[in-house]
Amino acid sequence: MSGTWALELDGVTKVYGEQPPVHALRGVSFAVRRGELVAIVGPSGSGKSTLLHVMGTLELPSEGVVRIGGVDASGLSDRELSRLRARQIGFVFQQFFLAEHASVRENVADGLLYAGVPAVERYRRADEALERVGLSHRASFRPTQLSGGERQRVAIARAVVGTPAIVLADEPTGNLDSTTGASIMELLHELHANGATILMITHDAGLADQLPRQIRVLDGQVVSDTACDRGDVA
Repeated sequence: MSGTWALELDGVTKVYGEQPPVHALRGVSFAVRRGELVAIVGPSGSGKSTLLHVMGTLELPSEGVVRIGGVDASGLSDRELSRLRARQIGFVFQQFFLAEHASVRENVADGLLYAGVPAVERYRRADEALERVGLSHRASFRPTQLSGGERQRVAIARAVVGTPAIVLADEPTGNLDSTTGASIMELLHELHANGATILMITHDAGLADQLPRQIRVLDGQVVSDTACDRGDVA
């Protein structure tokens, strides 16, 4: 594949159990170009969480193909998958998942821990990432000393510190008030304007409508994709 695509899903299904089987994803296919900002939107139970896990290679599909930066995840060993995630995928969760005993700088630098980056370089990149999200002045603080919005900015800095092929943001404004959530959306737009590829998973249709492309999911299937409506993706 060329370097055009950050993420490709082709005929992806995910089935859990056997008696009876639960079809969480049913033939999902779409592709995301490098540098896109995309919303994956749907109600609770629509398959968004399973799709997040499959896109992030945390789970492999029952059938179909997932490619990250042109690499087919199904052909990789567990160790190779871990390396792919460390180098190609950044995760942002609404619960933040920051180590409270570590400084903000250390939390961000740890985003490079499994990518084999030497410590000095990890901290240099962490400082750059914190500057991008406007938190250089909080680098020595602990997460418990920060507001919810600041902690989400730290989580975003950790996700982008390794310049991954794609950033998966799972309900990144879900635990924040509307004003703080709006500031996080503004930050995501800024990162996108600077070249980041971002997929935001949300149940909020209004929030999704603020993004340039919306992929709507229901009952494990893609029911609409505004990129296809525009003819952007073949």
